[in-house]
Amino acid sequence: MRSVNLAEKFRQFNEHWSPKIVGELNDSYVKVVKVKGEFVWHHHDSEDELFLVVKGRLLLKFRDREVWVEEGEFVIVPRGVEHLPVAPEETHVVLLEPKSTLNTGNVRNERTVSELDRI
Repeated sequence: MRSVNLAEKFRQFNEHWSPKIVGELNDSYVKVVKVKGEFVWHHHDSEDELFLVVKGRLLLKFRDREVWVEEGEFVIVPRGVEHLPVAPEETHVVLLEPKSTLNTGNVRNERTVSELDRI
């Protein structure tokens, strides 16, 4: 067992929308990701997804509403719910999601990351 320093993990990379694995919990990964700008509308058929904002703020758009997630807050997006993450400025996010979760869910495009790096 060891502690994980999130600030140090975030210093190890610069790219946006490219999650990195920093831990495993049962059948889930703990991931860190830097986000900036708008991602893509998508959903996950079989997985819930937790977004925990460590630095900055994240707007999660849903088809029927919008939710701001501030530093120190998290939101769980239930499986099947279409969402669009947006970050006006660089935001650091911790994700907790099943190992089977693809970052773009039901969408495959240039932002799809199929092989995740461990840092």
